[in-house]
Amino acid sequence: MNGAGATFPYPLLNSIITKYSTNVKPNAKINYQPIGSGGGISDLKTKTVDFAASDAPLSASDAAGAPNAVHIPETIGAVTLAYNLPGVPSGLHLTGKVIADIFQVTITTWNDPAIQSLNTNVTLPSKAIVTVHRSDGSGTTFIFTGYLSASSSSWNSSVGQGKTVAWPNAPGGAIGSNGNTGVASTVNGTQYAIGYVELAYALQNGMTVAAVQNPAGNWIRPTLESTQLAVQSGAASGLPAGNESWTSVSLLNAPDANAYPIASFTYLLTYKELNVIPGMTQERATALVQFLWYVVHDGQDLAPGLAYAKLPSNVVQIDEATIRSLTFNGQQLPTT
Repeated sequence: MNGAGATFPYPLLNSIITKYSTNVKPNAKINYQPIGSGGGISDLKTKTVDFAASDAPLSASDAAGAPNAVHIPETIGAVTLAYNLPGVPSGLHLTGKVIADIFQVTITTWNDPAIQSLNTNVTLPSKAIVTVHRSDGSGTTFIFTGYLSASSSSWNSSVGQGKTVAWPNAPGGAIGSNGNTGVASTVNGTQYAIGYVELAYALQNGMTVAAVQNPAGNWIRPTLESTQLAVQSGAASGLPAGNESWTSVSLLNAPDANAYPIASFTYLLTYKELNVIPGMTQERATALVQFLWYVVHDGQDLAPGLAYAKLPSNVVQIDEATIRSLTFNGQQLPTT
């Protein structure tokens, strides 16, 4: 089986695939390429993969190019604001408005009064800020720019939300890097830089990350616990079925007082009728269905150790119905 797409869930997906093909179904060969959500959706449309992964749900135009595709939420992660400020540890206080102003280049130096006033216990340098963003079509970018759009009317009207956007050029430099891995490496290697990376990558790379103010006014660091609280309060009810649009689903600014405000589902995508994929056979379709079933059940046990939130039971039930609905030549496929 071949899959491609989001880098956001790759640490978890890779671990699930390894355990599944080693311990559960040794004859299952699963190849997943972390090329970014935009690339995954493109491959889904051209039917060059058996499944794709995206942190952004299919837009109306994407869905039109992949008719009868389904969404299978497989985990939840957090987008961190990682920075490289010598002598400044994790926990720098940033609000959504300040973050938007940094990336929109309204704030250009680290000791700008808007940042310094939030961090009176730290002496910030009078250095130009270097912003780091994704250069590829990215679901992480979609999540992050959605948060900026919700935080700043100026950002919303002039830049907006997307898997790719026109990034303003910061005086210190605006660097584009490929994948979460690229952004993490660039921030770690560039003094006075700030970028956005999924929590697992921030932890893997020993990055310093900001505490972001949530709607309750609390300064929240990105952790598994604060991400899980965002899930519990933001995904409790009202979710669509797998074959419906997920564009209105958001875990940003979840209402729990201790929830981290930049969290999101990430999705596996495939076709409801699997025979539309060239070269698909009943055996392969069955293998795909059983792998997807494993991801949303036993595979969830691997999530906390990699700083991803396990799926809530109501989301697992939606996924079960979606996976059971997949067919090959109109025939339902066994999930185990």
